Amino acid sequence: MDAELAALAASGATTVVQLMAQDAWTTVRERVLALFGRGAPDSTESVSAALDEARIIVASSGGRDDDPRLVALTSDWRERLLVLLQQEPALAEELRALVADATEQPGSVHNVITGAKVRGPVIQAHTITGDLHFG
Repeated sequence: MDAELAALAASGATTVVQLMAQDAWTTVRERVLALFGRGAPDSTESVSAALDEARIIVASSGGRDDDPRLVALTSDWRERLLVLLQQEPALAEELRALVADATEQPGSVHNVITGAKVRGPVIQAHTITGDLHFG
C-alpha cells in the first residue's frame, strides 16, 4: 500500500505543480486545500501560504520543466501529499480524482479563418515555449 500511496503522491505533486501555471489553478487550489482540510484541518493556513509561494516560483520559472526550483517544488509537494495520504488513506480516491480531472484530454478543435487572405501559417495556442520555425 505504501508504494501505491507514494506513486499517487508523486503523480499528484507533478499534477499540482503543472497546474499552478494554468488558468484552472484557482479551482485546483481550492481542491488541494479541501484535501488537506479533511486530512489535517490545522494545516490549511500553512498549505494555503505554501501554494501561493509555489505558484510564484512556477510563474518565475518561465515554463522550463528542467528548472531546479520546479524539481524541488515537486519533491516538496510529493512529500506533503505522501504524509497526508499516510495519515488519511481514504483521501487517496479524492487525489486520484484530482489527477484524473487534470489529465483528461479535451475534445478536438477545428478553427476556420474567414474574411481575410492568409499567406502564411496561422497558430492558435495556449502557451508556446521557445522559438517557432516554419518550412
